Amino acid sequence: MDWYEAEVRELVERCQAASPADNSVIVFYGSSSIRLWGTLAQDFPDLPVRNLGFGGSTLEACAHFFPRVVAPCRPRSIVFYAGENDLGDGQPPARVIESFRALRRQVEAMPSAPPLALLSIKPSPARQHLYDTIVATNAALYDEVIRWPGASFIDVHTPMLRADGRPDPALFADDQLHLSSAGYRLWTKLLNAHRVAFVR
Repeated sequence: MDWYEAEVRELVERCQAASPADNSVIVFYGSSSIRLWGTLAQDFPDLPVRNLGFGGSTLEACAHFFPRVVAPCRPRSIVFYAGENDLGDGQPPARVIESFRALRRQVEAMPSAPPLALLSIKPSPARQHLYDTIVATNAALYDEVIRWPGASFIDVHTPMLRADGRPDPALFADDQLHLSSAGYRLWTKLLNAHRVAFVR
């Protein structure tokens, strides 16, 4: 986990420099798909959003750093995206689920136990070889979420597919891994359609 440390310290300092925690902020937490969301505040102008994503992070790393990065902000709710890098590193779906359960324990240990909206793992063209594994992991994550009161599952995977069942390349950056501006516009639309999951 050491190679995340510099970016994690920056996030901790950002949280400390912000206004005092008052249970009003909506934290977007997770991997680079969150970190690179440069228009987050503009996309949700009526919401007090805070971007606490860190690049290359796995779900395991997100669970590990949660007490340092997210918990001190005492968020009103959490929008979360991770798991894709775990699979890219060769971890099986069962390991991703173990990490998600660890994250759940961290969230539920907070005094406010804020609601969490989990975004499904996206169908990145660069990881097409992992497609079946991604689908299986999303199904397993969904099963976890429906047993967690206060958590919601938002499917971003299916809307990112074309009619032929393949990922829409226009939704991805040149590396076909991260999101393009069109991809973020779609995520914004999907989240706005599911505001009840994180605006309470």
